[in-house]
Amino acid sequence: MKALVTRLDSFGDVLLAGPAVRAVAARADSVTLLCGPHGAPAARLLPGVDEVLVWDSPWTGFQPPEVSREEIDGIVAAVDADSALILTSFHQSPLPTALLLRLAGVRFIAADSEDHPGSLLDVRHHRAPHAHEAEAALELAEAAGFPRVDDGRLRVLPPPATGALTGPGEYVVVHPGASVPARAWSPDRCAQAV
Repeated sequence: MKALVTRLDSFGDVLLAGPAVRAVAARADSVTLLCGPHGAPAARLLPGVDEVLVWDSPWTGFQPPEVSREEIDGIVAAVDADSALILTSFHQSPLPTALLLRLAGVRFIAADSEDHPGSLLDVRHHRAPHAHEAEAALELAEAAGFPRVDDGRLRVLPPPATGALTGPGEYVVVHPGASVPARAWSPDRCAQAV
């Protein structure tokens, strides 16, 4: 089975999809991650991803591109999957993505959706209120038939050598930024976390 996982948002959102991607990868022959240009570097760090498909969708991001028939046709032609898991934040609708995936011939599609999906979704899941993004994605994967395969922690492929910056041994990276300033921790809070 060829599986597609979509998370069309930013770097951090794609990283949080990692545990769900691993659950899908445990049952699929291959996994393609469809993401936006800001999420692509993170997608390439996730275990279980065989291919990264990058597309700047007109319904996500802070400065989305104009709707283009050529771009829509291009992404529909590029998708090659039997099943798909559409990951979104709570306030996003998965239905525009689901429509494109149906046009691409994807036979099984699962997503969290508050809106009636018609024939666009095979699994319409309702995420738990206030669920962490990583946990919500794992719960959706389970509802779609992709059970957890590990502890659900965030993981990336082995990073490049950083000994000159970090010294020997293990290290932790703290990224104090956020794509929306209202969601960013203060410098003091980041220092406390470290």
